[in-house]
Amino acid sequence: MNRVFSFGSRGQWLAYAAVVLVLMHAPLFLSEFRLNLLGKFLSFAILAIGISMIWGYTGILSLGHGVYFGLGAYCMAMYLKLESSGGRLPDFMEWSGLTELPWFWKPFSSSIFALAAAVIVPVALAALLGYLTFRNRIRGVYFSIISQALVIIFVTLFIGKQELTGGTNGLTNFSTLWGLPIASTDVQRGIYWITLATLAVLFVCCSWLIHSRLGRVLIAIRDGENRVRFTGFNPTVYKVFVYCLSAALAGIAGVLFVLQVGIISPAMMGIIPSIEMVLWVAVGGRQSLSGAVLGAVLTNSAKSYFSESYPEIWSIFLGALFVIIVLFLPNGIVGMVEKLRDKFSLKREGRSKDEKSAHTVVS
Repeated sequence: MNRVFSFGSRGQWLAYAAVVLVLMHAPLFLSEFRLNLLGKFLSFAILAIGISMIWGYTGILSLGHGVYFGLGAYCMAMYLKLESSGGRLPDFMEWSGLTELPWFWKPFSSSIFALAAAVIVPVALAALLGYLTFRNRIRGVYFSIISQALVIIFVTLFIGKQELTGGTNGLTNFSTLWGLPIASTDVQRGIYWITLATLAVLFVCCSWLIHSRLGRVLIAIRDGENRVRFTGFNPTVYKVFVYCLSAALAGIAGVLFVLQVGIISPAMMGIIPSIEMVLWVAVGGRQSLSGAVLGAVLTNSAKSYFSESYPEIWSIFLGALFVIIVLFLPNGIVGMVEKLRDKFSLKREGRSKDEKSAHTVVS
């Protein structure tokens, strides 16, 4: 069984707590624009944790998580759009010739319903797709292709139904959240702290899950699904569960994303964003939850920096970064750190043994 990066020591958890403490005070030393970017990156980190759960720990490579992210974001955006419309028909529906609010839009006038739907809808879709594919033992590249087909279907559907979804423009122009101006500094700071708290809680919960008996079964499925089946476990149940869990995390990330960015469109749930999400995890280390968080924040920070500093060739720099990671750091940044730490520990143990041997000879 391949090694799993363990981050359960007290010192490491203290380091995580210190990082959270620093991030809590980010509004004190970051501008509104930079704080908004950081909040967006933290929402991406929630999604990255879900991908790490299914890919790094269970061995399921999904290239369609942009769909679950987009569904969660659209659910929240529908509530924001209705609230901003003040009881009137949303502007894009009027432009498309509609005279009445569609029936499935009406429940989204409730924020509680919207938040619940942002989790339930992605989970329901993931449960259906996961059950049909995993039950028939479809895995590997075949599952990845199916997940990409899911992206194409939903992007085409959301673009084609412009009168219902806003088409290529998506949903935007949100003005209030629970009656408060969503663009105000205080509200955006509150959303940032909520994002950070949500990330911290989900990170702890998923870490506990990975180190539990269920987590050991997931890792066993990754390393040898047939052996797990022969020992009496049903891999389908576990794979559907972790796939639904990752979809729920993606939906939550979508909610927090749209609250901070103020827009969601089909382009944000397409094939390219879905592949980028996997690359975030690969950069940080797919067999590590902290690596997934680190990869999401660092990759998007690099993307922002390169696009600002080198607007004409920034994509080349970002592509080179991905190539370097894949070729020279197959286990990501965290994997490299773990490897260096192991080498240092072995050298230190070797020196200790030599010193003991020398002391014995002298004695």
